[in-house]
Amino acid sequence: MNKRIIGLTGGIATGKTTVANYLASAYSLPILDADIYARDAVSIGSPILDAIAQRYGQQILLADGNLNRKYLGEIIFNSQEERNWVEQLIHPYVRDRFLKEIADSPAQTLVLVVPLLFEAGMTDLVTEIWVVSCDEEQQLQRLIQRNNLTKEQAQARIQTQLTIAEKAARAKVVLDNTNSLEELLKQVDAAFIDPRLL
Repeated sequence: MNKRIIGLTGGIATGKTTVANYLASAYSLPILDADIYARDAVSIGSPILDAIAQRYGQQILLADGNLNRKYLGEIIFNSQEERNWVEQLIHPYVRDRFLKEIADSPAQTLVLVVPLLFEAGMTDLVTEIWVVSCDEEQQLQRLIQRNNLTKEQAQARIQTQLTIAEKAARAKVVLDNTNSLEELLKQVDAAFIDPRLL
């Protein structure tokens, strides 16, 4: 039997983590998270972190040797060229981790949480795509509050991704997270049990 691999994506701060946590708790599904692998890619001593430090200098590192994510964020969210350079280091690492975890997992259904599923060209890893969406103003306000950003910083981050509408157009399932949590989770149940109901 072939595995069912759900690619869970959506815009930044639209509710992907909420959906992933619910799938893990309600259906005991393994959750493979691109953000965790991306953090591993730049752990202390990794060749990727060394390359980043060579390009941007020691100020890209915190006193303990870890990556200064805030400083790197200011660089890559304001320069397409620098963002591309960093991503071409990290995305292949993340893809390899996904492939290994999928191959090693005994589970028949897995969830891959990949914020940049389309942008990183990872749609071939999944058998179906779910997009979590909300309206643009909600997304902006959630991101400002969650990451303690200015409006301009939040907009810069949102603009680095495909729009929610573009992602939704390429999805099998679109989960609307503009209303209550209860409404969202009802949609998740329907999509997991029988996507044709949506």
